[in-house]
Amino acid sequence: MSVRIPINQIWPAATSEELDDAALTRLYARTDRPHLRVNFVSSLDGAVSVDGYSAGLSGEPDKRVFGLLRMLCDALVVAAGTLRREGYRAVRLDPVRRAWRRDHGLPQYPTLVVVSGSLHLDPAQAAFADAPVRPVVLTRDGAVPPPGLSDVVDLVPCGTDRVDLVTGLAELRRRGFDQLLCEGGPHLFGALTAADLVDELCLTVAPLLAGPGPGRITAGDGTEPRRLPLRHVLTTTDGMLLLRYART
Repeated sequence: MSVRIPINQIWPAATSEELDDAALTRLYARTDRPHLRVNFVSSLDGAVSVDGYSAGLSGEPDKRVFGLLRMLCDALVVAAGTLRREGYRAVRLDPVRRAWRRDHGLPQYPTLVVVSGSLHLDPAQAAFADAPVRPVVLTRDGAVPPPGLSDVVDLVPCGTDRVDLVTGLAELRRRGFDQLLCEGGPHLFGALTAADLVDELCLTVAPLLAGPGPGRITAGDGTEPRRLPLRHVLTTTDGMLLLRYART
């Protein structure tokens, strides 16, 4: 059993008491309007991965917040490349978090949403085949699904040459998914930023210098800089920073 590492707030008001899950839930609370939250972990020198995977940057406190953010969202949005590379499994929650969702009038599980222009997806991957809620795939018009994919997901064409994220997010909200959590990857984050769709960034900074090689948390075509005010700073006894930036 892993040892629980304390998380404390140091800004805007420093607290000496450890933040439990209830306090963290209040800090990352759902909003009263449609909201897209992005969650990433990065090294001190800006790397998005170690040896090709984000797990090398993560730790127990980051995973706690990671789980709480999934509990709070209506739908979890991820790019197909990240889904394949990180080996996503079915989006499931523990009994305590499922109970929290029921108590707050939410379905027991958030819906997985995959963004894929090519539909190079394996319907046998556990993220699809073992999903407790039927996933949604945002794709482009004319993309041809592999055999069996339509049996396990809802395909939503939106866009001709590429996935139109504005149209795709509008469709998700039409389905009642107002609180969206995006877990990457960098190209999807870059495209969401370019379309000015990002309302919030939750960034964990690991106390690690990864060195040259790995990419940044965002990638793609250049875009106009977007300002996101800092909302809180949390720290852990093992040196992690958990930062939350959000629009007013």
